[in-house]
Amino acid sequence: MADTGAFRSPGGQQQAAGENKNAGRRNPFLVVGLGNPGPEYQWTPHNAGFMAIDRIAEQEGVVVGNRRCRAATATCRMAGRTVVLAKPETFMNLSGLAVAALVEEFEADPRQDLLVIYDELDLTLGSFKIRERGSAAGHNGARSVSGALGGDEWLRLRIGVSLNLPPEAIAAGGRRGGRDYLLSPMRKADLTVMDEVLDRVATATRRILEQGPAAAMNEFNRKDQGSENGE
Repeated sequence: MADTGAFRSPGGQQQAAGENKNAGRRNPFLVVGLGNPGPEYQWTPHNAGFMAIDRIAEQEGVVVGNRRCRAATATCRMAGRTVVLAKPETFMNLSGLAVAALVEEFEADPRQDLLVIYDELDLTLGSFKIRERGSAAGHNGARSVSGALGGDEWLRLRIGVSLNLPPEAIAAGGRRGGRDYLLSPMRKADLTVMDEVLDRVATATRRILEQGPAAAMNEFNRKDQGSENGE
């Protein structure tokens, strides 16, 4: 996406890129990572969203330990705005119940005050993409969120988890992306790659708050982050 050097506020007023878009905003911004609760799922690809929330919380010096709206939550300040970090405790397929409850509790506008972070098999491990709207593309958690919110007009950051193996490697016993892979613990080498991605995801989240989604997409949605099989 081309960088226009500006974005429009909800009222249509143009603001310079880099200006804090949160001036005057009082309601919290919600950052929700999708995953499955329980230690058996902690380091699985399907819990990339949970990992992202934990990384952001760690960098902000908070602990995601409060429980409200069917989610584990923490509150911090980022880019001059109150931010609620949340990990739904409803399991992936019912993530929308927690997201909708959070939106109602904090009187948030899903189009402006919500970022949902989750795993994506159509992106290779080591990459991520930000989108302002879109279909669930087979992701049950995203489908649940859209169903609960009544539409797909909500910002999402999708973390790649596909291993992108060549056919000969799969034939030799390599793991193909699918349910078994998504719910299996990641290898040490894959976690090392994920660790680096999580730092960039945290930075991208701050950029969204500082400058808006368009600026963040222009900075982070680069082709050199990895291949995407379906958009």
